[in-house]
Amino acid sequence: MTTVVVATGNPGKLTELKGYLQELDWQLALKPEAIEVEETGDTFIANARLKASEVAIATQQWAIADDSGLQVDALDGAPGIYSARYGSSDADRIGRVLRELGERQDRGAQFVCAIALARPDGTIALETTGICPGEILYQPQGDKGFGYDPIFYLPSHDKTFAEMSPAEKERYSHRGIAFEQLMPALRRLDLSRP
Repeated sequence: MTTVVVATGNPGKLTELKGYLQELDWQLALKPEAIEVEETGDTFIANARLKASEVAIATQQWAIADDSGLQVDALDGAPGIYSARYGSSDADRIGRVLRELGERQDRGAQFVCAIALARPDGTIALETTGICPGEILYQPQGDKGFGYDPIFYLPSHDKTFAEMSPAEKERYSHRGIAFEQLMPALRRLDLSRP
């Protein structure tokens, strides 16, 4: 069984990735705390590549990373790559997006998830980007999920991410879309050969 380092210090993200990758014969591990990667990319895919590559080189093991966030059309794509830093808490971040949007009619938005897998030498073996289009509500709805989930509404399902079961969200979310795109290539990949 090959160990793949998940380029995050967040145990919750490790658990989430284990769910998506459970059919693969991989042992997933959190990156060592001592490895810090500064996200200096100007796109989600650039940050995913950077994290995967630097963690792979530092550990000399395969590494997988994702970078994701919310893009709001009327806010010129903000918060974008700064989604996690758009406030000091989920409530702050949601409040800021709602304040900046105000009463605008154009509520179009998308969640984006970029994933990169790096070889032990840091070269990128595979990458993809999943996009889930939706709308921003005028006020939060639902109590599941995290982050911007209570204001991100999917008209096709008549629910916010915060109103979906974990299985529904996993299937329809930007991360679910990205992994669905990536899985055929991951199944064929032989991690024993760098």
